[in-house]
Amino acid sequence: MTGERQLLSGDDAVALAALHAGVRLGTGYPGTPSTEILETFDRLGGHAQWSPNEKVAFEVALGVAFAGARTLVTMKHVGLNVAADPLFTATYTDVQGGLVVVSADDPGMASSQNEQDNRHYSRAAGAPTLEPSDSQEAYDYTRLAFELSERWKIPVLLRLTTRVCHSKTVVVPRPPVADLPEPTFVRDIPARVMIPAYAKPSHHRLRAKLEEIAAWNEAEGPVRVDQGDPTLGIVSTGISAAHAREAAPTASHFTFGMTYPVPFGRIRAFAAGVERLLVIEEGDPILVDELRAAGIPATGKDAMYRFGELSVARVRRILADDRSPEPVMPKGKPPELCQGCAHRDVFQALKELDCIVSGDIGCYTLGVLPPFQAMDTCVCMGASIGVGLGLRHVLPAEQARRVVSVIGDSTFVHSGLTGLAEMVYNPPPTGHLVMILDNGTTAMTGLQEHPGTGRLLDHSTTNKMRFEEIARAMGIPNVHVVETLDKDRPLRDLIAELLAKPELSLIVTRQPCVLAAPKIRFYDKAAAEAMRERTCAAGEAT
Repeated sequence: MTGERQLLSGDDAVALAALHAGVRLGTGYPGTPSTEILETFDRLGGHAQWSPNEKVAFEVALGVAFAGARTLVTMKHVGLNVAADPLFTATYTDVQGGLVVVSADDPGMASSQNEQDNRHYSRAAGAPTLEPSDSQEAYDYTRLAFELSERWKIPVLLRLTTRVCHSKTVVVPRPPVADLPEPTFVRDIPARVMIPAYAKPSHHRLRAKLEEIAAWNEAEGPVRVDQGDPTLGIVSTGISAAHAREAAPTASHFTFGMTYPVPFGRIRAFAAGVERLLVIEEGDPILVDELRAAGIPATGKDAMYRFGELSVARVRRILADDRSPEPVMPKGKPPELCQGCAHRDVFQALKELDCIVSGDIGCYTLGVLPPFQAMDTCVCMGASIGVGLGLRHVLPAEQARRVVSVIGDSTFVHSGLTGLAEMVYNPPPTGHLVMILDNGTTAMTGLQEHPGTGRLLDHSTTNKMRFEEIARAMGIPNVHVVETLDKDRPLRDLIAELLAKPELSLIVTRQPCVLAAPKIRFYDKAAAEAMRERTCAAGEAT
C-alpha cells in the first residue's frame, strides 16, 4: 500500500518503484545480487522475463523504450560487461520511454569472479548514474531515474551494491504514476539508426545532454548536506555514506545521489567550509581522482581499503589513517557441491581420467574444490569452450587430447552457443569434447528458469531449446545425452572413448538439480493439468 511504512530490501524497493512508475516490461538475466528485483516485480504483478543473457535483455528493453514505454533491465556488475555493446551506443540514441539499467555491483566478491567498479561505465558510456544508500533511496531513485531518462531521452544507470540490494530498511512508497502515454512508434531515423552519418552528430548531442544533466544536478540533484565539525568534511555516495555517517557522526557530511555527472560546484562550495576533505568510496578511487582533477583538494582511502566491502569499522580505520594489518576474518565452512548432485559423478570421472578441465560460471564451478579439484580454468560466462579450444590448438597432442570444456545449461544458453560455432568453424587437430551439465535450472542464483528449461520466469510453460539437436544441426558428429543416474554405460568410459577420437564431441549430462527437482515436478504437473483443461475445453467447443 502507498503511504504505509514497509520493510524492504533494496532489490524489493526497486521492484516496487518500477511497478509504481508504470514499467511495462522488466528484462534481465539472473545474477547475485540483482536477481530478486525481477522476481519481486513479477510477484507484485509486473510483466517480467528472463533473457538468454544481459545483452539480449538490454536490447529488448531498448526496443520497449523506442516504443515509448517505460522499461527496467537488471543484471549484476559482470553482466554489464555483456550488455556494454548496446549500452555504449544506446546513450547516443533518443529513447522515447524511460529506460533504467540496474547494475548490482558485488564488492568483496560474495558471489562473483571479480569486484569491478561499474562507475567506470558511467563515464565511458556517458550514462547518467544514480546510487542509493538504502531501500528508501532505492525506491526514490528508481522513480527519479525514469523521469530523468524521459526528460533527456537517455538510458539512466542505477548502480546498487550487495549491501544495498540485500539489506532491509524502511520504505514509504508514493502513489503510482498515472496517465502515462500508451506505447506507439514514432519514426526518428537520425536519432536511432547509428550509422556514422547519424552517430557523429548524436555523439555531440549526448555531450550536450550530459552538460544539461550536470547543470540539473548542480541546481536540484539529490544532495544531503549535514554541517558538523568544520575540521573534517566527508564526501560519500551509496552505502559508503551510511558507514561514514555512523563512523564520524560529528563531521560535516556531503552525500549526493547522482554520481555522474558529478556536481563539482556544490562539492567545491562544501569543501570551502571544511579544513580537510575526505572521500569515502567503496571500490576504485574514482571520485577522489575526479575531485583532484577538478582542482578540489581531497584525500581518499589508502590503497589497502580498495579491496572488499567497506564497513563502519573499516571507515573508522580510514579516518584514523590506520594502515596496520586488518583482523583476519574467521574461516567459514567452504562451499561444496550438494550431496546427491549429479555434477559429482562428472567431476569424479574427469579427475580419474586426469583431464585438463576448462570450466565456467555456475554451481559446478565448485568442482575445483576438494575432493575433486577437477577444474583448471574459470574466467567468465561461456569462456570454457573458447579457452578449451585455445588449449587444444597449441598443447602437445598428448596433453591436448585431455582437454575438456565443462559448461552448465543456463551458461550454455547465455554465452556457449558462439563457442560451439567456433568449435565447428575452427576445429582443433585433436578434436574437442564439450560437456553441458544440464540440471534443469539456473541453480547458483536461486533456481531460475532459462530457455533450456521450457519455462518462463513465472514457471509457466514455453518453448524449449534442446541442446543435443542444436549441436547436431551445427555439425558436431558425436552427440550423446546421458542421464547421470543411468549406470548401464559409465560416464567415465564414454568420456575416455570420445577423448580418444580426433573429432568434435558433445555430451549432455541430464539430471535435475536435487534442490530444484521437487519444484520441477510441481511445474510439470501444473503444465500437464493446464494442457488437459485446454484439450477438454477445445473438445467441448467442437
